[in-house]
Amino acid sequence: MTQTPFKRILLAGGLLLAAGMANAQDTPQEIVLTIKNHTFTPKEVKIPAGKKVRLIVVNEDPTPAEFESNSLGREKIIPGKARAVVIVGPLKPGRYDFFEEFHQSLPSAHGVIVVE
Repeated sequence: MTQTPFKRILLAGGLLLAAGMANAQDTPQEIVLTIKNHTFTPKEVKIPAGKKVRLIVVNEDPTPAEFESNSLGREKIIPGKARAVVIVGPLKPGRYDFFEEFHQSLPSAHGVIVVE
């Protein structure tokens, strides 16, 4: 069976499109968490079950902060006026608490990830 150049182009284009879609599905969702005045915004984050997520933690305070979650097994020190990436997942449905360890006595220094 012979293929015309047009059929080859269509086949190659289809393969590239399929590969691109597969890569897009593998790219983790990104969610920004901001720390300002030792307060997390947003306080509650919803993420899909079974997927990896990149938390971009932005510390707008001039002093260091520590993102910590015992239920996620994660901790990350973020210098003042800096950002850090925390990868979580894939996770089972549930609630996963996090806090800013250096100021954990403040109610505003706590948040939760809800996995649905």
